[in-house]
Amino acid sequence: MSIFWSDIVHQLTPYVPGEQPQISGLVKLNTNENPYPPSPRVLEALRAEVGEALRLYPEPTGRALRTAVARQFGLAAEQVFVGNSSDEVLAHVFMALLNHGEHRPLLFPDISYAFYPVYCGLYGIAHRTVPLDEQLGLNVDDYLQPDAGAIIFPNPNAPTGRAVPRAEIERLLQARPDTLVVIDEAYVDFGAESAVPLVNDHANLLVVQTLSKSRSLAGLRVGFAMGQAPLIEALMRVKDSFNSYPLDRLATAGAIAAMDDAPYFERTRRAVIDSRERLAASLRALQFEVLPSQANFLFVRHPAQRGADLAAALRERSILVRRFDQPARIADHLRISIGTDAQCDALVKALTELIGETHHAAV
Repeated sequence: MSIFWSDIVHQLTPYVPGEQPQISGLVKLNTNENPYPPSPRVLEALRAEVGEALRLYPEPTGRALRTAVARQFGLAAEQVFVGNSSDEVLAHVFMALLNHGEHRPLLFPDISYAFYPVYCGLYGIAHRTVPLDEQLGLNVDDYLQPDAGAIIFPNPNAPTGRAVPRAEIERLLQARPDTLVVIDEAYVDFGAESAVPLVNDHANLLVVQTLSKSRSLAGLRVGFAMGQAPLIEALMRVKDSFNSYPLDRLATAGAIAAMDDAPYFERTRRAVIDSRERLAASLRALQFEVLPSQANFLFVRHPAQRGADLAAALRERSILVRRFDQPARIADHLRISIGTDAQCDALVKALTELIGETHHAAV
């Protein structure tokens, strides 16, 4: 530890991102990346943007991209905020909207996106985790706590993949009209119901999405939030106190092209969903317990296998999956990103061999 660190740095427990190793022939199913390339229109837009204009700053408000997002969702551009990844957007959300003092804590699930407690530590936000049920599902009634300052949860949840119906989110908004509710929809396009249609009727709703997953743009780092104008203004005020130009010209051009190519989006989205259901059936045939997923990953466990052992054995076969040590009740679960059918087949083949080896050893 450095003597030059500020006090808050000593207290931080940073987020640990998924591993990005450079291994030849790797089957990489650990970071929920899309197995399909970006739309060809994205690549064309990036090539067209490379030129003399790169010497100029980008337009600071992201107006063109905000307009493209608004057009996609039937909103006004003033209801859209854009930033460098949904992680940065969420960071601004935590600072601008989710800190309501120690007596009004922020609520979020006890098993959820690990960046939430990190942001709370970074910004000094009082928070309380709300346990998922025994099936690792999220119940809206558990968030009807009178002292809640704000509420945030992913939908579908990560790492479980389970989703809350839009009607339940609306019930929460109506029950707590004076409490801000943030719905983190990083994985919504793989089968869940988006809360965006509720934005115009509920001033206490903010929806955050990303282009990293369903539009194959994890490498460009583009995210956005949608809500009524006062919420967006709060985010703009924080953004302009931090970085007036969070999105460069290339990211903006690529993001607009991705948003506008609906046929490619629908085709690749459907391919991921079909592969997910196929993989889920194969894992159930191997006696895995597979949570119902509306994301681009599965959350699974085998009743006769330790999660750490399976993850390590798969790694020896150049197959990466994600496992979490905490909380303890999910330590034996594996989060498996949906790859191509060939990648999923390689995973199933390896698991079949591993489980067979373990069975024979036990006999």
